[in-house]
Amino acid sequence: MPLALIVNPSSAGGKTLKRLPQVEAVLDARRVDFRVQRTKGLEHGVEHALRAIDAGELPVVMSGDGLVGAVGGAMAGSDVPLGVIPGGRGNDLARVLGIPDGPEEATEVVLAGHSRRIDVGEVNGKRFLGIVSVGFDSEASRRANEARFLPGDLVYVYAAFATLARWKPAGFTVRVDDERIRLSGYSVSVANSRAYGGGMFIAPDAELDDGRFDVVAVGEGGKLRFLANLPKVFKGTHVDEDEVTVFRASHLELSASKSFPVYADGEHLTELPASLRVLPRALDVLVPAPAET
Repeated sequence: MPLALIVNPSSAGGKTLKRLPQVEAVLDARRVDFRVQRTKGLEHGVEHALRAIDAGELPVVMSGDGLVGAVGGAMAGSDVPLGVIPGGRGNDLARVLGIPDGPEEATEVVLAGHSRRIDVGEVNGKRFLGIVSVGFDSEASRRANEARFLPGDLVYVYAAFATLARWKPAGFTVRVDDERIRLSGYSVSVANSRAYGGGMFIAPDAELDDGRFDVVAVGEGGKLRFLANLPKVFKGTHVDEDEVTVFRASHLELSASKSFPVYADGEHLTELPASLRVLPRALDVLVPAPAET
C-alpha cells in the first residue's frame, strides 16, 4: 500500500521534522510510494489518517504518543494497520512495542509489514492506547506539556518535582461492577500499556492484548518516601511497595475528591468522573518481527 506519513511538525520541539528527511531517504531508496501530510493538531491528524485509509493508503504517524493515540483510537476496528515512527519526547507506546527510536530503523519496521493486534482503551467515549492517569500523574502531565523548553528526558522529572512541591492527598473511588474501592493518596492509573512519561513503567505487568486494564493506585505516604520510590517506577519495582495497589478490570468507573483532569497518551482527554472500558484487540500496529526461537 502507498504510505501516508502523518507528521507533527512541532513534536519534540521540532526535532521530528528534522528527522523527516531520513525517513524520506529510506522510502526513496526502496522506491516506496508515499506522501507527507503535516498536521495542525490532533483532530487534523486523525482526519487525514482516515482520509488516507479511504484512499487505499497506510497511515504512518511520525509524532509522539498523543497523535499516535488519537489516530490509533480513530482507526480501532479497521483492518488497516497503523505504522509508527517515534517522534515525540516520550514515545512510550513504541518503547513497549519494541519499535526502534531511530527513524531509519523504525521505517524499516513499517516496510517489513509485521503487525500485532492490540487493545484500545476508552474513557468517557475518548479513545487511547496507553495509560489514563488521574491525580498526581495527571497534574504532572499538565506541567510537562507546559514545559516546552525541556527535552523529553528531563521534562517529566521536572514535572514530578514541581507537582510534588504543591501536592496534597486526594480521595479516589474506583467502582468495578458492584464493588467500590476507596483510597486516599496520590494517583490512580488505568493502564492498557506498561509505560508512560518517557520510560516510567507504572504498570510493569500490563499487556496490550489481554482485554483488561491494570489499575495502579498509589496510596498515602510521606513526600520524602514518595520521592525515594520515584526512581523505582523506571524499573517497575514500585508495585512491591505497601502503599501501591494493583488489580485488573475490563471496565470501571473512576471519581475523586478533587476536579482532576484526565490525561492519556500525554493529552488532556476529559474530566472526572470517568467511565472506562477496553476494546479488545481492536487495532493492528506494525511492529518488529518476533524473535525466532
